[in-house]
Amino acid sequence: MMNLLQEKREAAKLRINTLKMPEGGWSFAARAAALERVKRTGLPSRRDEYWKFTNPETLVKQATESAALFKSDEVPFFETDRLKIVFIDGVFCESSSDDLVLNGIEIDRLADVIPNKVHWAQSIYGVIESRGQTPVERPLAALNTAFATDGVLINVKRTPSKPVSLIYDHSSENSDAILHHVIKVNSGASLTVLENGPAAARFNKCMEIQLAEGASFHHIRTQGRDHERRASTHMFAQLNASSTFKSFTLTVNGRLTRNEVVVELSGENSIANIAGACVGDGDFHHDDTVFVTHAAENCDSRQVFKKVLRNGATGVFQGKILVKQCAQKTDGYQISQALLLDNDSQFNAKPELEIYADDVVCSHGSTSGAIDEEALFYLRSRGVERAEAADLLTLAFLGEAVEEIEDESLTEQIVSLLSSWLMRHRPS
Repeated sequence: MMNLLQEKREAAKLRINTLKMPEGGWSFAARAAALERVKRTGLPSRRDEYWKFTNPETLVKQATESAALFKSDEVPFFETDRLKIVFIDGVFCESSSDDLVLNGIEIDRLADVIPNKVHWAQSIYGVIESRGQTPVERPLAALNTAFATDGVLINVKRTPSKPVSLIYDHSSENSDAILHHVIKVNSGASLTVLENGPAAARFNKCMEIQLAEGASFHHIRTQGRDHERRASTHMFAQLNASSTFKSFTLTVNGRLTRNEVVVELSGENSIANIAGACVGDGDFHHDDTVFVTHAAENCDSRQVFKKVLRNGATGVFQGKILVKQCAQKTDGYQISQALLLDNDSQFNAKPELEIYADDVVCSHGSTSGAIDEEALFYLRSRGVERAEAADLLTLAFLGEAVEEIEDESLTEQIVSLLSSWLMRHRPS
């Protein structure tokens, strides 16, 4: 019988055989190194420490599980002034996208510049992802770096007048999409990135973000609609002095979603806030895995994750704060909570602190429980129907995570989306 490493390497070999790596150009060295990482470590297994709560089988096997398309008349999300960049099953759609021109920033398609000998993204592509492989291996991200052929490369020189909106549409029931984005925010500049859409039957997305001194990056993402989709996403961010990274994700559907965020605070006085909210019903499995490294003094980080689960849905949170010896005066906060609306759903949590500095303030906590019956009784005694009262309490529970969004108009859209989902999924 093969041992675990042999099994993982064999799975990697089978998956690699279905893909073709672009050759030549500025990204080839990073791709080749990533491919070697995948071959050496293999693809993830349920027996891996950070995969014991999530079965990666459908994310790593050769064949893509079919995912039925969901058609609706719902109003498109993020209806605000923005630069729209659309991908359909992982391929850029020019007819649905705006011109890739916006004041203060330079945007290239990965597919267009792969053959070039030189590109500004060379110092980032696969580099930040590679740093994020230690101390925890993330082979699906390395697979992405090796084989991605599309995505956007955004160089922010000055703060643009509006956000960049990445829209992922799903048109084929068997699509298997790989996208890789690189974002560089220069000193003093700021960028807001919006992401939404089902993307593909199986989606592997990687985003690398480099923030220069005094730069800021705001990220708001919604994942929903096509329920049968499966996704593995990674965000790798490197923060230099006095920079700010803020990310919020809302997930409302999906058979399997694994979102990993890996942040390194490598400059003094940098800030990283990572938050997420999800509501799941039935055959829903949602995994947030976060790793924040404090590698400089006077840095703050927050992790706030809330999950609402019913009808056998499963939620996972794995969050770690690593404070290196040099990172004195660190302030790290982590909270993960689940609201279980029945006895069939489950929440698995693995909060971790690893601290080598003396002058720090770090805390973590994780709880799960049912709706507060006293609060429910209070609302019902004042004439609120039970279903509506439960929705109000659910929204209040999710509030701490949603409040991490700075833009009030986007917060309102998120709350509206949550309210609509809860109304559609009320017990009959």
